[in-house]
Amino acid sequence: MPEHQHLHWPAEWEQQDAVWFSWPHRQDTWPAEKLTQIQRQFAHIISTCARFQPVHINAAESLHSSIRKTLTQSHCELDHITLYPHATNDVWCRDHGASITINKSSNKLRAVDWHFNAWGGKFPPWDLDDQIAAQMATALGAEQYRSPLYLEGGAIEGNGAGTLITTEAVALNTNRNPEWTKSDVETELRKALGVQDIFWLPSGIEGDDTDGHIDDLTRFVQEDAIVSAVETNSKDANYHTLQRNLEILQDLKTTRGSNVETIELPMPEPLRTKGWRLETLPASYANFLIINGAVLVPTFNQTKNDDHALGILRECFPKREVIGIDCRDIVWEGGAIHCISQQQPVL
Repeated sequence: MPEHQHLHWPAEWEQQDAVWFSWPHRQDTWPAEKLTQIQRQFAHIISTCARFQPVHINAAESLHSSIRKTLTQSHCELDHITLYPHATNDVWCRDHGASITINKSSNKLRAVDWHFNAWGGKFPPWDLDDQIAAQMATALGAEQYRSPLYLEGGAIEGNGAGTLITTEAVALNTNRNPEWTKSDVETELRKALGVQDIFWLPSGIEGDDTDGHIDDLTRFVQEDAIVSAVETNSKDANYHTLQRNLEILQDLKTTRGSNVETIELPMPEPLRTKGWRLETLPASYANFLIINGAVLVPTFNQTKNDDHALGILRECFPKREVIGIDCRDIVWEGGAIHCISQQQPVL
C-alpha cells in the first residue's frame, strides 16, 4: 500500500475551482516594446479562461488598478477575477506557484511549495517568486507543505492515478539539487504528491531555459494516453532528442500495469530570433492548458502546423472546446500557456 495514499494529485482534466496567473510587469524582463503587448496577451488568455471558470491573479497591489483596466479593455468579466496582493518577480506561475493536491484524510487542499531558484539560478532575483506558493496556500486556507526539493511545476506531469513523468535534465541537475540521487528525488515526489510511479525522460527541447521541462515535451490527455512532441525534420536540433523520448515512452505503463498510448504531436517550425538571448525559441504545442470545458493551445502563426496540432488535440478532448492562442510574443521569454498558469482543483 503506498505510504502517502491519503494524497491525491488531480489530473489537469479533473474539475477545477480556478486557474492562477502571475501578472507581467517588468520592463527589464521582456523586450521593451513587447511589455504592453504581453499584458494585452495575458488579458486575452485570462478573459478566455474566465468564460469557463474563476481566475486568480498574483500581482503587487500597486498594479491592481492598471490590471483591471487592461482586463476591461479585453472585455473580461471582472466578476470572475480575483486579484491577490502577491508581489512577483516574473510571470511563470506554473513554476513558482503551488502544486495543489488533495489531502483525503483531512478533506483539505494541500499546497506543495517547491524551493524555487529561477531554474538553477539563471534569472535573479527570485525572492518574491519563491514566496508565491505559500501565499497562494494562505489565500486558499490550504495545508502547506514546503518541500526541500528545488523544482518547478512545469517539470512534472501526472495522470491523476499515481503516475508522474519528469526529466533527468531538470530534477537531477546540479544547479538545483546537487546532493540528491534519483532515488532521493523519487522518494520526495511520492511524499509531496502522493504519486506511486515516477517515469523519467532524459532531456527537453532546444532553447528551453528550464533545462528541459516536461510540459514542452509529453503530456497526459487521459490516464492511459499521452501526447508527445515529435520533430519530422532529421536535421532539426530536436529530432534525435524527441525520437529518443518516443522510444523510452514505449515502456510507460499506468500504476495498474496497462500500456499508455502515445499520440504524436508534431513540433511547429522553429522560431528564430536575432539579437535576443534565445536564438531558437522553445515553441511547442504540448504547452497547452486544460481547464473546465476547454483546452487552450499555443499557436505560432503557422496555419498548416497550428491547424494540425489543434486537430490532434480536438480528437484527444472531444468534449472540450479547443482554442488556439497566438503565443509568439510570450514564447520570447521561454514559455507559453501552461508555463504561465497553475490550476486549482476542486476539493
